[in-house]
Amino acid sequence: MDALKFKKYKGREIEEILSPLSDLRITIFRDFPYLYEGTHEYEMHYLQTYVNSEKALVFTVWDDNQMVGACTCIPLTEETEEVQKPFIEKHLPIETIFYFGESLLMKSYRGLGIGHRFFDEREKHAASFRIYSDAYFCSVIRQEKHPLKPIDYHPNDIFWTKRNYKKVPGLICKMSWKDIDEQEESNKELVFWHKSL
Repeated sequence: MDALKFKKYKGREIEEILSPLSDLRITIFRDFPYLYEGTHEYEMHYLQTYVNSEKALVFTVWDDNQMVGACTCIPLTEETEEVQKPFIEKHLPIETIFYFGESLLMKSYRGLGIGHRFFDEREKHAASFRIYSDAYFCSVIRQEKHPLKPIDYHPNDIFWTKRNYKKVPGLICKMSWKDIDEQEESNKELVFWHKSL
């Protein structure tokens, strides 16, 4: 931990790290449960959402000059339409919600407390504006006996619950991407988790 460096990027500053952040997303999300066959082109387009938001935050972890971890957050009003849609349909006030996007960490750096730091930093950032009362993030839903599920896989549900987040079963969003074993994109369902700030 002593050798690791932590750095925050906000709004336009995020443009400086789009390439390593894109690479990290592709690497981490290739694993179960996301199984995402990412492309650099799509990542650069998607991450522009954060660059365009003055209130967005990317909190990063560096080992020497390599980004080994990162987490993101952004006001829900500035997220993509597919993320906003289930909240709008259920008449939830998106103006008071901060959305926590990615939590990315290379395997060899897990178990050091960095996951807690990710949530601490995002919760503190969202609360600093004094207008956001709720935090949400989402996780992909996969079948229990998915053929690509590793034998030693353990979901993060216990960790999230310890952080006082609660799953909201009826709050589901749909996103489309190509799994590593698919020929083309397919729709995936993701369930939201919530905490009052």
